[in-house]
Amino acid sequence: MSSMTTDNQLHSQANNDDIDLKEVFAALLRQKFLFGGLSIAALIVSTFYAQTRKPVWEGSFQIVLENKDGDAGGRLAQLAPMLSNLAGLGAGSKSSLRTEVKVLQSPSVLKPIYDFVKTNKSNAGIDISKWSYQKWLNKNVSIKLFKGTSVLNLAYRDSDQDLIIPVLEQISETYQAYSGRDRQRGLTQAVTYLDEQIDKLQQRSNQSMRNSQNYALNNGLGLQDGLPAQSTGGGTQQLSVERSREIARNKVNSIRQQIAAARSVGGARLFQAPQLKANAELYSELQKLEAKLNERSALLTPQDQSIQALNLQRKSLIAYINQQTIDLLQGELLTAEAELASLTRPRDVVLKHRELVRVALRDEKILSEMEAQLQSMRLDQARQTDPWELISNPTLMDKPVAPRKMRIVVMGTFAGILLGGMVALIRDRRSGLVFSEDELKALLPCPILERLPVRAPERWQSTAELLVNGPLANVESVGLIPVGAIPIDQLENIQTCLKLSLGAKTLVVTDDLLASRGCSTQILVVAPGAAQRQQLQQLRKQLALQGTHLSGWLLLDPSLEG
Repeated sequence: MSSMTTDNQLHSQANNDDIDLKEVFAALLRQKFLFGGLSIAALIVSTFYAQTRKPVWEGSFQIVLENKDGDAGGRLAQLAPMLSNLAGLGAGSKSSLRTEVKVLQSPSVLKPIYDFVKTNKSNAGIDISKWSYQKWLNKNVSIKLFKGTSVLNLAYRDSDQDLIIPVLEQISETYQAYSGRDRQRGLTQAVTYLDEQIDKLQQRSNQSMRNSQNYALNNGLGLQDGLPAQSTGGGTQQLSVERSREIARNKVNSIRQQIAAARSVGGARLFQAPQLKANAELYSELQKLEAKLNERSALLTPQDQSIQALNLQRKSLIAYINQQTIDLLQGELLTAEAELASLTRPRDVVLKHRELVRVALRDEKILSEMEAQLQSMRLDQARQTDPWELISNPTLMDKPVAPRKMRIVVMGTFAGILLGGMVALIRDRRSGLVFSEDELKALLPCPILERLPVRAPERWQSTAELLVNGPLANVESVGLIPVGAIPIDQLENIQTCLKLSLGAKTLVVTDDLLASRGCSTQILVVAPGAAQRQQLQQLRKQLALQGTHLSGWLLLDPSLEG
């Protein structure tokens, strides 16, 4: 069981694919004719292929995708972003530009150009039965945006040099026509949408205004009731019922405060405000009385009876005037309170009216804005639209862009070398011959005794004497077993050297293990490439069954210098 495990391990090691570069080079050298032949054949085929391919020409032009009509588009975008997107005037972002490029690659835009090319090719006798739009687009057309810009570069390739410029001119005309067509279609859609919405909103606005006016008339309110007061063109304010009620309430409060102030004064002094017209005569009489009192006070003493009579008369007149003022103010209070009562409305009525007026004004404002947008859109629709700007005319390159002959030759030769190397290694491996010393060590059941330089056989005698005085010193007979196809001259040379060194001892040279099993020990003679793996594996098993002592093996190494 242990022997079988060892054999399996050795067999796995012998078949290990991890070969070092030295062994790879050695294998390629052994298969140099196959390797070199395939490499040269690849060079010839790639050169022939490069020379026979038709030259491919390329032309290109650049066009700016951004819409230069910025005034109308920008104005509409500010007024209504959703409508500007609907009209196609909101383009310019990176995502929209990428979407635009995809649209420009679609059959809806380039299909006429594809049909034009197919017609020309068919007239030239070229088979177009297997053509498809997508293959033609991927192979012949390149549409790319310059990074960070809205400049589109379009290139067209074809083996027909005379066809490139006409194709590019048709593509540029198609793109410029597409830019205006797309924008006009968007404007038409937007105008149609606005017309429909304005018709609906006009009816809704009229109805909401009628609702607010009818409610105001039914409840004695004005249009401005419930809303902040607004200035008119003349600078005055239009008073609503609610505003009038606020003024009346303030007036009632003011009169009540005046009455309270007049009562607090009593008859001690004259209540100064307000100077009522109904008391004008009394004020005049009081002024005359005070003038007379001042005149007499200048001549008489305060204890004079006439002065005291005038003071008493003045006090009585002031008390009368104050009472008269209170009575007048109370009359005005009754009038103000009546006016306030007439202007008072329930809170729910005012709030309801405020809501109706707000809805009416909102609908009116939206309608006005949409009508302004419609006018702007119709103005843009009537104006001539500039197409996308062509910043370079269709131009044909001076030299063909393909085929790259040197690249084809280099790549083909490299592929040939790679293929030749693989085939050579596979062939060398499949031959079954063992050339690696490491693999020989793994397959043979005994250690290596010495490496004999094939180029210097004169050194073999000294090696034989060392063996006789060393591993073969105590043996009576030696079996020399050649493994594989050992050259006759080399085998005879080894035999001669060992006989001279062994002297009277017996030397048996044979590849028959039955003939050598009677010897005291055995020595194997091995050379790189002389034996196959299967042969070495079989030999190992036979030696194990034979049971004869093995001293080791000698390697005839052609790589050693003399």
